[in-house]
Amino acid sequence: MKIECLVVGQLKTNCYLVWSHSAPPAGGAPRDKDAIIIDPGDDADYIIHKIQDLELKPQFIIATHGHFDHVLAVTELKLAFQIPFLMHQADLFLFKRSRETTHYFTGAEAGPPLPPDKFIKEGNTIKFGQEKLKVIETSGHTPGSISLYAPGILFSGDTLFANGLGRTDFGYASSTQLKKSLQKLFRLSLSTLVYPGHGPETTIGEKIIP
Repeated sequence: MKIECLVVGQLKTNCYLVWSHSAPPAGGAPRDKDAIIIDPGDDADYIIHKIQDLELKPQFIIATHGHFDHVLAVTELKLAFQIPFLMHQADLFLFKRSRETTHYFTGAEAGPPLPPDKFIKEGNTIKFGQEKLKVIETSGHTPGSISLYAPGILFSGDTLFANGLGRTDFGYASSTQLKKSLQKLFRLSLSTLVYPGHGPETTIGEKIIP
């Protein structure tokens, strides 16, 4: 599995390109570059050009939650690559508000979002090429926050950061649910690399306070 982090938008969201990279035969090209796009928060042209430069074959767009800074480029990417958009149903209300919240927080104008193609939930598996990621429900920051996990790798969205935890001061957020979600994540291997929605990488071990 290969991972490329693109920092996008005014809020410096980490958009991840994740792809399957099987070993090539002698003198040949890699067998596949099937990819997923996680949290395309803005700057669609930049993301598209990077995908083209890397010669990736996008299969899905996935949002770890519905906040505008994680979904602003979804519509443009759907249209560019004709691929489905996946998210948790509990955050649909936030996704539908993304146009208004973008203007409120940044002053920028955004087009109307296209609806999700599929809702994902706890235990679902996202398969692309020879890779797969398991969906873990990690509500708290938002009702429909998810993380994506493969052994040794976790995409945590805004649930867990190198320098803190997800905000729970929104009316729909829950510090109680966030604590329960963190308990799930802290059962993972201490060496698990955490790729958060903002800021640098960390590990599960670095986040557990003795």
